[in-house]
Amino acid sequence: MVSTVLGALALVGVWCVYKYFTGLRHNIVIARRSGIPYIVYPIHPLNILWQSTNMFWLPLIKKLPKSWWEGRIIVMHPDWSFKFNQAYFDWVGSQTVIVVGPDQMTLYTEDAEVISQITMRKEAFPKDIARYGLLTMFGQNVVSTEGAIWRMHRKVTASSFNEKNAAHTFAKALEQTEGLVEYLFGDGDKSQDSTGTIKTLEHGTIVWALNIIGYVGFGLRLIFPGQNPPEDPKQKKYARLDAPPGYTMSFAASLGGMLERIIAILIFPTTLLKYLPFEFAREAWGSKVNYKKYMDEFLIDKIQEVRQGEREQVGMDIMGELVRSVYGEREKNSASGSAQNTLTDDEIISNAFIMTLAGHETTANVLHFAVLLLAANPKAQRRLQQDVDALFGNTDPSTWNYESIINGLLASYVGACMNETMRFLPPVTTIPKIVSPSSDQILIVDGQRHSMPAGLSINIVTPSTHRNPRYWPSQPSERTGKPTDLEDWLPERWYRNTNKSDSSGGNTDDEEDYGGFTGSDTSTSLYRPVRGSYVPFSDGPRSCLGRRIAVVELAAALPAIFQKYSVELAVDDWATDEEVAKMSPEEKRKLYGKAEERCEKFIEEETSAIITLKFHNGQFVPIRLVKRGKERFISDLEL
Repeated sequence: MVSTVLGALALVGVWCVYKYFTGLRHNIVIARRSGIPYIVYPIHPLNILWQSTNMFWLPLIKKLPKSWWEGRIIVMHPDWSFKFNQAYFDWVGSQTVIVVGPDQMTLYTEDAEVISQITMRKEAFPKDIARYGLLTMFGQNVVSTEGAIWRMHRKVTASSFNEKNAAHTFAKALEQTEGLVEYLFGDGDKSQDSTGTIKTLEHGTIVWALNIIGYVGFGLRLIFPGQNPPEDPKQKKYARLDAPPGYTMSFAASLGGMLERIIAILIFPTTLLKYLPFEFAREAWGSKVNYKKYMDEFLIDKIQEVRQGEREQVGMDIMGELVRSVYGEREKNSASGSAQNTLTDDEIISNAFIMTLAGHETTANVLHFAVLLLAANPKAQRRLQQDVDALFGNTDPSTWNYESIINGLLASYVGACMNETMRFLPPVTTIPKIVSPSSDQILIVDGQRHSMPAGLSINIVTPSTHRNPRYWPSQPSERTGKPTDLEDWLPERWYRNTNKSDSSGGNTDDEEDYGGFTGSDTSTSLYRPVRGSYVPFSDGPRSCLGRRIAVVELAAALPAIFQKYSVELAVDDWATDEEVAKMSPEEKRKLYGKAEERCEKFIEEETSAIITLKFHNGQFVPIRLVKRGKERFISDLEL
């Protein structure tokens, strides 16, 4: 009996070894045939076994002779695309490389021309929806589908993304930024010059984004703690900060919990989450159950409104528009006897959720990083305030008119700071695509035609692309002494002139209009990156549907904050307020330099991407929000 078991295990072992080496040889042959530079690895960096155990193996590998692993190992690190960006492509000696393992191959690229071909040719290089399958927990949606099904989802969801609703979002973002500032000031005397050290900036921007997305996605008036809820009973149910009858948490808490615990929710079945003996599992389960219940009831309310001909004008309300569009189409098809080809109720909820997921944390993170980087760069902060003063003076933000000022705002230093933050810290670090499974496809790389095998996985490496000196104007870094300043945050970059600037796009294999904003992500008055070199929202037909909304939110928040306030890094770890008050300007500069160095190092070392690029595990950079004219450091540092 024992010998039989051992024999069976030996056969399984032999079979695994055979599959390993034949798979590796097969993939090497295919990679070589493509003509693209390729690197062979004993295990692919995206292999689930490696991803779950690399923290154990990487230290052991680095004990081997350095020549064996230096350069080669970069791509095996988690977050390598942000932590090392250019280093891997420099080591390979190519902007495009195929990483070959025994079970899979992936093409990585930072080449703008290649990226433009991939993003513009939607049919030849579709989205790798296999990597988005977990996002269908409520049903199919515009992110998780391709082909004709995606077209249906896109056309229905895109109807809400227009300039009229961008204006609504701009006004809402101004209102919520006022709430954010009040929240950061806390419950103390609102007339004080400073509220002390703030450790909750990230939480504040998360609530800010949640409240806006509640309005954008559902037409809801959500609030910050301490604010008065709306009078409308329907609105009040969703705006209240405690759990209404029949629920165990508020709507905002359930939505926030869903987004915070999204990895656990995506991986584990709901029933398993309920019984796992861990706090994160209970929180994930409670958030998902409560959120689904809210959405089911919300959907019923919206359907009833449509059938009764009601339409409350509260703004954008993507879910309401989905219901009106879908149920209007259903009634039309029913009257004509046509076959129905519209979204199901679950797909309406799923699309509303995916818009929330995609548009919430990304925008909150960009605002969070922009504020920190402006605090760490006082000269940039002063220049931003000068442009804000020139655009708005002392006018109340509630009077700012979107149509008349948005173009000037995006062309100002505000726009430059937004663009540079998304270049320097892109919301997502890789954009997954795939070569069409139906046939091989041609990519032109450095003027040469290369045949890409059907089904080949593709990763567009955003941080590397955004720091590729081939496409970006740069000069020697004053901060680090490196040959280029592309690893520095410099909004002035967007005012540099270069003959390489070119916003022209590549050819698309699909001329159909799918709705949504189709303009440039940057102002025509600023530097125009070569198409494919600046992709914080991806590009082409499958670019982020809500990118205009995200830009509008940020364009509202930054001037609304810095019109009346300055942000300074906290120095509590080195000096008390009393000690700072007695310091000379030179002593203050030296002290603030420590805070700047800590902030820059913290962003470099503590930022990582799980779904989006952000701080994790409660990490933070302490700041102080002060009224303009009452700064302790900025005035001495701006010269």
